[in-house]
Amino acid sequence: MKTIGIIGGMSPESTVLYYQIINRETNRRLGGNRSAKILLDSVDFEEIVRLQKSGDWAAAGNVLAQSARKLEAGGADFLLLATNTMHKVAPAIEQAAGIPLLHVVDATAAAAIKRQGLSAVGLLGTRFTMSDGFYTERMGSQGVQTIAPTAAEQDEIHRIIFDELCLNRIRPESARYFYNVIGRLKNEGAQGVILGCTEICLLVNETDSPLPVFDSTTIHALSAVDAALAE
Repeated sequence: MKTIGIIGGMSPESTVLYYQIINRETNRRLGGNRSAKILLDSVDFEEIVRLQKSGDWAAAGNVLAQSARKLEAGGADFLLLATNTMHKVAPAIEQAAGIPLLHVVDATAAAAIKRQGLSAVGLLGTRFTMSDGFYTERMGSQGVQTIAPTAAEQDEIHRIIFDELCLNRIRPESARYFYNVIGRLKNEGAQGVILGCTEICLLVNETDSPLPVFDSTTIHALSAVDAALAE
C-alpha cells in the first residue's frame, strides 16, 4: 500500500471528509481493521484566505509547495491537495515535489463525467474556481464544457462557502439557493453539476438536486484509494 500525502486544512471541514472517505473505502476493500497509510500536513486556513483575498497566489503556492516538500520528505508516495480552489497553484506544487500530485479536475473528469458521456456540466465552487479559468480550461481540455453561474450567483455561493460551510454552518435556506442555481444551470443546458468545492457536499445532495451531482470531494478521495492500492 502506498502512502498518501494530504495537504489539508483548507478548510478543516473538508479535510475531515477526505480522511473519512479514504479510510472507510480502504477498509471496505481490504476488510478487517485495515486503514490507509496517510501523512497529513494541515496548513493554517486563515493565512491561505488572506493570500487569496489579496491576490497573492504566488505566496499561497509557496506555502503549499513547502507542505508538499514536507510530505515528500516524510515518505509520501504521492500528493493529494484536499481543496478545489488551491489547485489554481497546482503547478507550484508539482514543480516543488518529486512525487506526483493527483489533480482533482483530472479525477472528476475521468471518474465521473466523461465516463457517463456528458459534454456540458454546471460548476459550483468558490469565485476563484468558477471564474479564474484554471478549472474550466482543464475540464475543456478533456472535452467537457463547464457552465458557470451568473456573477451575482457566484458572489452568493462564494459567501456561503466561506461564511457558512467552512465553519460547518449548514442552513436550509442556503441549500435552497444552491438548488435554485442548479435548476437554472439545467435550463442553460447543463447535464450534471460539479460540486467544485470540497465543502459543498455538506449542503447539496443527489436526491434533492435537479441535476446529477458529481461530488469532487468523494471522487478525488476515492481516486486516491485507487492510487494507493494499485500494484
